[in-house]
Amino acid sequence: MVGIFDDLKRTFRQGNVVVRLIYINVAVYVACMLLSVLLGLFNVGISEWLYKLYLPADLLQLLRRPWTLVSYMFMHAGLWHLLGNMLWLYWFGRLFLYFFSSKHLRGLYVVGGLLGALLYILAYNIFPVFETQLYGATLVGASASVLAIAIATAIREPDYKINLLFIGPVKLKYFALAIMLFDILSVSSNNAGGHIAHLGGILAGWWFVRGFAKGYDITHWVNVCMDAIGNLFRKRGRKSRKAKMKVHVNNASGHTVDYEYNARKKKQSEEVDGILEKLKKSGYSSLTEEEKRKLFEASSR
Repeated sequence: MVGIFDDLKRTFRQGNVVVRLIYINVAVYVACMLLSVLLGLFNVGISEWLYKLYLPADLLQLLRRPWTLVSYMFMHAGLWHLLGNMLWLYWFGRLFLYFFSSKHLRGLYVVGGLLGALLYILAYNIFPVFETQLYGATLVGASASVLAIAIATAIREPDYKINLLFIGPVKLKYFALAIMLFDILSVSSNNAGGHIAHLGGILAGWWFVRGFAKGYDITHWVNVCMDAIGNLFRKRGRKSRKAKMKVHVNNASGHTVDYEYNARKKKQSEEVDGILEKLKKSGYSSLTEEEKRKLFEASSR
């Protein structure tokens, strides 16, 4: 059992941002299920506890639980809900990393979730049709965050083709348009809140790509905040560890190894820069299989 946890920790640390987000979402879901079993043994329901992590539509409840603006985008209503969102995150997250950085994906996940939450809250507090549902309405799921990543990828590379089951190859621009129309037409359905949040995620993906093309990054503030938090924990971790002796290798062989390593890294960096330039000018479809492989390996590091 210890070995399994060690393997999971190692995979999490070595994985890219897509893998890490999937791990976090799955871990939250498993933790909630385990807590449900534990509380059930004491005849205590978990719904009251989980409710504190769901995003409420009512503004007064939101003021008492502001953390739900973030916590809701890591919660899921069931196994199939989780599986669907994680598959989308995996497929479109890998494509997204061909064109943007890991930090952009991390930031857009949060921005997409926040914009989805904002649109959901506004709709339920503005439109009379939701008046009777307002107090008890809550939102959960990573759908808005994942759709922001999917739509951003589709706008960046609209002619890239994906294979859909029973349909075949479809260009991303048509796939994105179908998603948007489906969510608009589903606003009056039983899951109106979810589809409204999806539209917020779609808007975030469009805003990110359009802004990025004009020189500004809507995810910048998210990454600044997350880096600051990460640096704070790293500093605390360093203080708690004992200082270790550093051994400097001054012999000729040591310098040779360093030189060869730096030369190899420089060559790899130049190759990736050339591929990115080709991608920028001619699009993803112009790359060879070898270039696609190298680009994917570079984005995973």
